[in-house]
Amino acid sequence: MNYILWIIIGVVLVIVFYFFITFNKLVKLKNMVKESFATMDVYLKKRWDLIPNIVETVKGYAKHEKDTLKEIVEIRNSVKSYDNLSDEQKLKTNEQITGGITKLMALAEAYPDLKANENFLSLQQSLSKIEDEIAESRKYYNAVVRNYNNKVEMIPSNIVAKILGYKSKAMFEANESERESVKVKI
Repeated sequence: MNYILWIIIGVVLVIVFYFFITFNKLVKLKNMVKESFATMDVYLKKRWDLIPNIVETVKGYAKHEKDTLKEIVEIRNSVKSYDNLSDEQKLKTNEQITGGITKLMALAEAYPDLKANENFLSLQQSLSKIEDEIAESRKYYNAVVRNYNNKVEMIPSNIVAKILGYKSKAMFEANESERESVKVKI
């Protein structure tokens, strides 16, 4: 009877230790997801702040391309404060902006004077650099979310995750306009 009691105590201790270890791992992974989103958000905010400068520069050259410019400005102005958006709203809004920026940069091809404008070239280089940083931070975010989701969804850690209310997170996915191939006319 004494051995059975020690076995039960041992099993309970193993379960309790496993619970605490898993809990700590889930907290660590959740914080890594937050940190990786915050990193990506910094670059999205940089791009957000750069848009008015690009639009103003392009306006002077592409006056009859008002629809493209108007679309980007409307997306940006529809949000009262970028900082007050939820993570999901930030991703959705920036997906829309990505589509608009793609159209805006395509306008530059139609206007040789615009392509030669130093201010535009500088803004375009800044935007290109930010887009590269966003792409890298998206990859990092998705890798961290994958690790988190594995812990939340795989047995036996999923039991602890379910008890504590941890749920899978959505990965960042490219929107339809980003999946389309770019048409180059020469």
